[in-house]
Amino acid sequence: MSTGKHFVIQKGKAMCNQGTSFPSFKVASHTKHYWNDSGNSADFLAVTEDDTQFTPSSNPFGACSLNRKNPCAYAPAGKWTKTYDKVKVLGKKCVVEDSELMCSVGGKITVLQHGQSASISKSNVDNADQDIQEELDPLIQREDILDKNQPEAY
Repeated sequence: MSTGKHFVIQKGKAMCNQGTSFPSFKVASHTKHYWNDSGNSADFLAVTEDDTQFTPSSNPFGACSLNRKNPCAYAPAGKWTKTYDKVKVLGKKCVVEDSELMCSVGGKITVLQHGQSASISKSNVDNADQDIQEELDPLIQREDILDKNQPEAY
C-alpha cells in the first residue's frame, strides 16, 4: 500500500478514548477475504467499513468515562471513516491503522493494533545485502541463519 498503513484484521484490537478495555474486531460483513493467511483462519479476515461490532459484544470497551465509569453502552454512529478506498472487499472499503469510528455515546474508536505481524522468509535473507546486514548485526553470520532445512518463515 502506498499509504504505509496496514490493513486491520479480525484479531486486531480497538480502543475507545473514553473506555478502559481493548476488544477484538468482529467481522460480520464477509467470510471470504483474508490478509496474509493462506490457511483462511478467521483471525485474518479483513475488517471493512461495515464491521462496527467487537468481541466481546457486551461492554466491549469496559468502563465508560462519559457514563460515570459505568459499563460501556457502545452504539456505533455510522461506519468507519478514514478507510482505504483503493482496495475494496465485496464493494466495502478496508479499515486501516488510522481509521476512526464514532460512538453515539460520544467516544472515538480507533485501531490500537492492526493484528498483523511480520516474519522473515528465506527469500528475505537471500535478497538482503550481506555487507549491510553485517554492519547492522556483526554477531550474526548469514550462513548461521540460512539453513536450507528450515521452514519458509522464521
